[in-house]
Amino acid sequence: MNAQKIFKSRRFAPMNALSARWLCPLLLWSHLGGNFAPNVRAGGVPPLQLLAVAPVSGDGIFLPQIFSSPQPLPVIRLGDAPAFGKNLILSRAQICGLLTATAPGVGTNFSGPDAITISRRSRTLGESDVLGLLTATLQQDYIKSKGQLELRLAQPWNELVLPDEPLTLDITDLPTAGVTPGFIVRFTLRTGNETQGNWSANLKASVWREVWVASAQLKHGDPVTANSVARERRDILSLREPVADFLPGDDSLEISEAVPAGAPLLAHMVKARAVLHRGQRADALVQDGAMSIRTQVDILEDGAPGEMIHARNAVTHRDLTGTVLNGRTILVSL
Repeated sequence: MNAQKIFKSRRFAPMNALSARWLCPLLLWSHLGGNFAPNVRAGGVPPLQLLAVAPVSGDGIFLPQIFSSPQPLPVIRLGDAPAFGKNLILSRAQICGLLTATAPGVGTNFSGPDAITISRRSRTLGESDVLGLLTATLQQDYIKSKGQLELRLAQPWNELVLPDEPLTLDITDLPTAGVTPGFIVRFTLRTGNETQGNWSANLKASVWREVWVASAQLKHGDPVTANSVARERRDILSLREPVADFLPGDDSLEISEAVPAGAPLLAHMVKARAVLHRGQRADALVQDGAMSIRTQVDILEDGAPGEMIHARNAVTHRDLTGTVLNGRTILVSL
């Protein structure tokens, strides 16, 4: 067989594109002594280095918290976190056991110290922190829409060292009168499912809201007008009585007692404006079942719509009581 025939034989067939593509990797594998394949299989796992210390939260111990790596690590939970204030020391052998049980794909080939100390992250709860938690809870559960609660501590607060995790404050004891200018509250602090303890605080409180105040000296019977009253921000806890609440421009109200200039209008200082007045003559609609009679009466006292007033029959001079309907009529029921 000549050289041309030998070249064309099956043993020396020309390489196709697929054969050429695998030639270089095969030569490299042969040159490295056949050790290339294991490195390819491990290529998806970045090199790991065990840390000496690891602060964690109460949710547990997670892979990225105890290892450093040039690439992001999967968030795999390895075990429970230690109790707050306690340290958990794990040896390399124990870490290997955790990895084998919870993250077998990661492997156990890592560098670093012989052991790791795991503890809970902590934070300091100062005066502003506890006031913020108390204010938010009392505002939501007790004050609600009555106004904006402001709290101050009547006594110094000793800082607390607590887990650096979201805190929940629960009120466990509040005076019967509720939130007052001065009161003591007892509460519990929790992080997740862990109760951190019980505390109490001596508080001073204000509840701020806009109220109606007298723009000038007001006397009994004065109408409530846009010029006679104004809105100002006041502490309603210091007033100790409900404040008057009405819409701007309501001309159906009048002052029931003298109010100094600048004083807030309390609920009992304002009443519906009288539409019938003492000495005025009006109609009385007398009803007895389906029968009704209209007669004239003399009004004996001022009255607003819906109020009961005394009147006297203009013909018989008999005294009677009726409900004010409007500025001309009272309703008398027999």
